[in-house]
Amino acid sequence: MDVNGTVAEGFEPVRDAFVRNFEALGDRGAAVAVYRDGRRVVDLWAGTRDVDGTEPWQRGTAQIMRSATKGVAAAVPLLLAQRGLLDLDAPVAAYWPEFKARGKERVLVRQVLNHRAGLPVLDHPLTPQEALDPLRGPAAVAAQAPVWEPGTDHGYHALTYGWLLDELVRRVTGRGAGEWIAAEIAGPLDADLWLGLPEAQAHRVGRVGRVEAPEATGTLRARPRRSVTEAYTDPDSLTNRAFGAITPFPDQNDPAYRASALPATNGIATADGLARVYAALIGEVDGVRLFTPATVALARAEESAGPDRVLVINTRFGLGYMLHGSASPFLGPGSFGHPGRGGALGFADPETGIAFGYVTNGLRKTVTADPRAQALVRAVRAAL
Repeated sequence: MDVNGTVAEGFEPVRDAFVRNFEALGDRGAAVAVYRDGRRVVDLWAGTRDVDGTEPWQRGTAQIMRSATKGVAAAVPLLLAQRGLLDLDAPVAAYWPEFKARGKERVLVRQVLNHRAGLPVLDHPLTPQEALDPLRGPAAVAAQAPVWEPGTDHGYHALTYGWLLDELVRRVTGRGAGEWIAAEIAGPLDADLWLGLPEAQAHRVGRVGRVEAPEATGTLRARPRRSVTEAYTDPDSLTNRAFGAITPFPDQNDPAYRASALPATNGIATADGLARVYAALIGEVDGVRLFTPATVALARAEESAGPDRVLVINTRFGLGYMLHGSASPFLGPGSFGHPGRGGALGFADPETGIAFGYVTNGLRKTVTADPRAQALVRAVRAAL
C-alpha cells in the first residue's frame, strides 16, 4: 500500500494503523492529520480521491465531513459567548423571537448545544431543495413543537442542530455560520475547511460513496436490547424521524449541496484543515489561538450523559461537542470533538495537546465510532 506524507519520530504507529485501514478495514481513499502542541506531527494520505475512481488522493484533497461538521460549527457560538456577544443561558427567543412558538419560550441557547432542546425531528420533513434554502430550515424548526420537555432529557439533534445553530449565529452577527467560520476561523488559520464550498475549491473535493465493511472476525458480542439500526428503520422512532428531517437525503456529491451551508452535516475539509482547527481551539497554531482556557473548559464540561433518546445508546455531550465515552471514544477523559456518520472524526485532547482529523471517501453505516478512525486513535494513544 502506497502511503504519502510524513510522521514525526515516535508517531510511526499511526502510519502502521493507517496502512492497515486500507489492507484490512476497506478504506478506499483517506487522510489523517495530528497536531501536538500546535505542531503537525502526522500528515498522511493514500488511495483515490473518489471512492469509485482511480485518480490518486493528493495532500490537498478534501472530503465532506458529515456530522464532524458539528464540532467545527460549535466553535462559533462558543466564540461569540467568549466575546460577550451571546449569552449561553439566555432563551433562544431573546435573539430569535419567532422561535418561541409552540411552547419553546424557555428553551435556552445552551440546550441547543447540549442536545436537550427537545427538537430533533420535524413533523413535516423538508425536501432536499427546501433544506438548502437558508430560510426554510430555521422556519421549520421555529414552527416545531418539542417532542419532550426541553431541558429534561437529551437526544441527538442530527439535522435540526444545524438550522438551530445557523439561525442563532445569523441573528447575533448578521452572517450565517459558514460565512463566520470562513472569516473568523478557517481564514485566520489558513485551514482548508469550508461550510459552503466555494466554486474555486470544488475541484479539490473527492466523491464519497457507501462501502461495505469487511466481514468481522473474532468473538461475537451480545446485541443491545434495541440496536440503532432497528430504531432507524422504525418509521415512528425518534431515530428515524431525526435522521429523516430531510427526505430524501440530498446527494452528497451534488455541487449545490456542497455549496450550501448546513452546520449539522455538510462541512468539507482536508484532514489537516480539521485537525488544525481543533489544534487552535486548545493552543496556538502559527500565532492563532481560538479558545481561551475558560472556553476550553466550557466546551468539555459534561452537559448531557446517559441514554440518548435518538441514538439509543449512552452518549455524552458538552456544549456542541461529543465527549469521550463508549459511544465515541477519543483519546482520553478530557477529549472533546465530533464524529461524522460514516467515518470522519475530529477532536482535541487538552491534556496531551493532541488535535486529530480524519476524513475518508468510503462511508460506512457507523454513526459514531467508526473502526478506521478508532484504529488511528488507538495508534495515537500508543505513540504517546
